[in-house]
Amino acid sequence: MNYYLGVDAGATKTYAILTDETGNWLASGRSGPGNHQINVDLANSNIKDAVFQALNQANLQPADIRIAWFGLAGADREADYRILRPMIQSYGFANAHIVCDTIIAMRAGTAKPYGAVLICGTGMNAAGINKQGQMFQCGGFGYAFGDFGGGSELSIEAFRTVIRAWEGRIKPTLLTDLILQTLGYGSVEDMFHHFLDLHKRIPSDLTKLIFDAAARGDQASIQILQKQGAELGLSARAVIERLHMQEENFDLVLAGSVLTKGNGQFIHPYIAKEVREAAPGCQLNILTVEPVVGSILLAMEKDGMTIAASTYEKLGQITNIKGVVYHE
Repeated sequence: MNYYLGVDAGATKTYAILTDETGNWLASGRSGPGNHQINVDLANSNIKDAVFQALNQANLQPADIRIAWFGLAGADREADYRILRPMIQSYGFANAHIVCDTIIAMRAGTAKPYGAVLICGTGMNAAGINKQGQMFQCGGFGYAFGDFGGGSELSIEAFRTVIRAWEGRIKPTLLTDLILQTLGYGSVEDMFHHFLDLHKRIPSDLTKLIFDAAARGDQASIQILQKQGAELGLSARAVIERLHMQEENFDLVLAGSVLTKGNGQFIHPYIAKEVREAAPGCQLNILTVEPVVGSILLAMEKDGMTIAASTYEKLGQITNIKGVVYHE
């Protein structure tokens, strides 16, 4: 029996799962942040902790694992891999591979070994793999490096929209009352001066208020979400064109809270418009399983396996991880 280890290490948490060659779930581990760009030592400790939780639970050693596949946040450039390769090698796996966590999210959301992905949660990112196995990433480095949006920046957009409406630069918006109530202010003027005087940072959890206001017909909120959709579509289109996938039929996987938990009617159509102009055979597909599933699929394919429908079905049951993997 062959065993495969999949890891998803992000900015807030790290997951590891073990399966056999047919996709049967064997064990799991969970730990804290695994992004080396935030803290190398902490990331190393947490990734190793999650990995060995899973191994110990299954009574296995690194030598027992056929292939270990690591999807790591921050695995963006060669400078990152110079840090990550020796880190992962130190765990003792004979066959270990590293990709950016965007790639495992893509593979988790499609039944094909190629495609594209858009991630929009705290930040935004786009990536893809073509039929030839070439990978390309677009974005993920913030506004100054070409991105727009993600939860943190959308919260700023919501806040500044309220300020602009108060000053009379734009028409009144439903966001005003929603944000004042959420942040506990009696007026925009009080909020304005309090944030300036105390150098307060705008909270990153105001994004949900944009969806609430948009659902009630607020034009300012609708425009923010439309812009987010168009920008995400441009990122996906750049990936598609760089990988020469215009003539292919493939899935564009949508991941991250902004794309999977919000009301898609305000964002998804604008993504679709951009990408289908470039690739008519592209289908939008919302990610419904844990991204770590993609690590297992990539490990199996690296081993030369063709993924059976029964394996997809088993792995598709891994939908949530809280302490251990929840297996339906």
